[in-house]
Amino acid sequence: MALLALGLNHKTAPVEIRERVTFGPDIVVGALRSLCGQPGLEEAVILSTCNRTELYCATDGDDGAERVGRWLSDFHGLELETIAPYLYRHENRDSVAHLLRVASGLDSMVLGEPQILGQVKQAYQTAADAATTGKLLGRLFQHTFSVAKQVRTDTAIGHSPVSIAFAAVSLARQIFSDLAQQSALLIGAGETIELAARHLHQHGIGRIIVANRTLERAHSLANQFDGYAIALTEIPAHLPEADIVISSTASPLPVLGKGTVESALKKRRHQPIFMVDIAVPRDIEAEVGDLNDVYLYTVDDLQEVIEENMRSRREAAEQAQEIIDLHTEEFMGWLRSLDAVDMVLDYRRKAERMRDEVLRRAMKQLQAGKTPEQVMQFLAHTLTNKLLHTPSARIRQAGVDGELALLEAANTLLQIKETGSSQ
Repeated sequence: MALLALGLNHKTAPVEIRERVTFGPDIVVGALRSLCGQPGLEEAVILSTCNRTELYCATDGDDGAERVGRWLSDFHGLELETIAPYLYRHENRDSVAHLLRVASGLDSMVLGEPQILGQVKQAYQTAADAATTGKLLGRLFQHTFSVAKQVRTDTAIGHSPVSIAFAAVSLARQIFSDLAQQSALLIGAGETIELAARHLHQHGIGRIIVANRTLERAHSLANQFDGYAIALTEIPAHLPEADIVISSTASPLPVLGKGTVESALKKRRHQPIFMVDIAVPRDIEAEVGDLNDVYLYTVDDLQEVIEENMRSRREAAEQAQEIIDLHTEEFMGWLRSLDAVDMVLDYRRKAERMRDEVLRRAMKQLQAGKTPEQVMQFLAHTLTNKLLHTPSARIRQAGVDGELALLEAANTLLQIKETGSSQ
């Protein structure tokens, strides 16, 4: 059984490609079961965020990556050639190291950002609930959670307040010198929007409006920051009030179109609106960015802002990588031990078949009238010969062929004599 990680992320694919291969909460369970229904795929976890879509699989063939890539393109109704240039694949040890880096925040747009670990945990839980995980991925992901926790505990990787939400608010502060005079419309009510609301509140934003599909959740978030809540359908009526718009929903379609924004600008008498679309697929139609008096940024545009806040985390990332390297080898040792366990079981079964055969013959001799002493001699002699015949013949042939490495391995395995003994 082989481990495979196949996917694309913010480093390999632009947002217009990433948004075409996302797996929303409403389709991920069906996708997991469809993926595990492919020949040779026994376990699967799908990790789908704004910045990455990754498939972690346990496969039984050499062409696992090709099969998973074809499935990914077919599932989303795309030609494989459309996404193939953006895909990466990691197998066995490399797939383990990659997942540990992802969960620890070392592969994120924001180095060391903490949200990704929660997203990895949710991806695994979804797969476990869908019964698409087993011994291999179960052990791998539990190992991953432990390592990611150690990285956060033992390094300063998460000490600086850097995140997508932080970067968005930092950019807003550069555009508006005094946030106390501004109003912010936050679309969505997930963790990223909550972080954005927290940063805005800490920097004295004048007013916060939270729009969400579930009004109860919007109220819960708005109340924390002295804001007020609206439904998504009320956005057109309140958009003219917003100087800052930050959007991050799981909607498969845009929630804010060019026409709605044009209407809002007219009512604002063309006072500018700063917009950040953190969602993938995008919440705000790309054409909105063509409007005068609109400053629209996507997650990819935040990279420069984020880079300015990253320097303090790089040394910690080096320490984290050392931890990851160590625990990657630890997991691979466990994985290799599975082959040894199977070999031991096979060897025991073979020995037991020999034992049963010799015992049956010995019982016949007792029934034929031979003395117990004679039968015991036969049993001991015959069983010893049967057990030793194959390894003895192989060792003898290794000597003839000059296979010194095999002779040394046999000596270590069978503990025939101490290394360096002259006897």
